[in-house]
Parts: sequence; C-alpha cells; structure tokens
Amino acid sequence: MNLTSITPTPEQLKALTHPVRVRILGMLRIDGPATATTLATRLGLNTGATSYHLRQLAQRGFVVDDAERGNGRERWWRAAHRYTTTDTGSGDTVEERDTMDAYLQSVVVVMTDLLQRSVEELAVLPEEWRETTTYSDWVLRLTPARARRLVEHLVTEMGGVEEEAEGEDEGEDAAAPYVVQISAFPYPGKVWS
Repeated sequence: MNLTSITPTPEQLKALTHPVRVRILGMLRIDGPATATTLATRLGLNTGATSYHLRQLAQRGFVVDDAERGNGRERWWRAAHRYTTTDTGSGDTVEERDTMDAYLQSVVVVMTDLLQRSVEELAVLPEEWRETTTYSDWVLRLTPARARRLVEHLVTEMGGVEEEAEGEDEGEDAAAPYVVQISAFPYPGKVWS
C-alpha cells in the first residue's frame, strides 16, 4: 500500500459521507486488498451495494484496482492511501460545510462501533494487550493556538512511532494493528462565537 495520506477536498469527501464507505476503506487499509464479494460478506451486504460503494470511493480517489490480483472475472480493490486526515476548518460554502459534517458523522459512527467492539473484546485479550489498552480522557484549558499545537504535536509523534515500528525486525510476529483515536475538540457548549 502507498504510505501516503490524503486530505480530501470537499468534493472528495462526498464519497465518505456514508458509514459503509468509511468501513470499506478501513477494511482495505487494515486487511489489504479484497473483492466486492469478500467485503460484502464481511459487511453483511449484497455484492451489488458493495460494488456501488467501491465505485464511489474509486471515483474520488480513495480506492484503486489492485492490478496484481484477480483473474479477469474478479475485480480486486486496494486503498490508495494509508491515512485520511481532515481539515475541519475548510469549506467556503454551506454545501461544503454540510459535506464535512456528514463525513464527520460517518466517522463517528464507525469509531463508536470500533470502540464498543474493543470494550467487548477486552476480557478475552491476552494480558500483554490488555495492559496496552486505555480509555482515558483529559479536559485541558487551552487557547485555540495551543490546541492547534497540541494536535500537530500528536500527529507528528504518531508518524515518528510508525517510522520506528517499520524499521524494527524483532517481534514482528507479535505485532498487531493497534488503533489510536485522537479526538480533539472544544468541550461542547463551552465555546460560543
């Protein structure tokens, strides 16, 4: 997979305003290339609906054909980028801001589901993985400039941690996809314009 990230334009974000598409993109990033049939089975959807969602993602550049797989009858898809970042401050028109809001609602639906599944699985995790799991929050008093610096610092650190992990050979058998969700926002109802 390409190690790049994408910061979608408002037009591209339209493809991610449906939770199924956010899930499909996540599956392709985590589990690797797949066919519409495979994804449909995992999502509990029919192949036609899954193919439609894949075409929407492809039209906006989130997924591409995996030319190394398939036999002419099967079309394999892979994620075009490893990460999606968002600029919630973008959007000059009401339509663009509405698209961003719809995208963010889809992301929250998918993240909430993932978080719930992690809590349900916690009891059966090996102890070494249980010890790495946390559900913590901090409420800090920050100015907008300090909040921006905090987010930028966290994003930079995440990139550094991944680069270190990619350079390590030892313990790769013990490695597993590890989710880090960073939600940073003014406390609802406490900031008024």
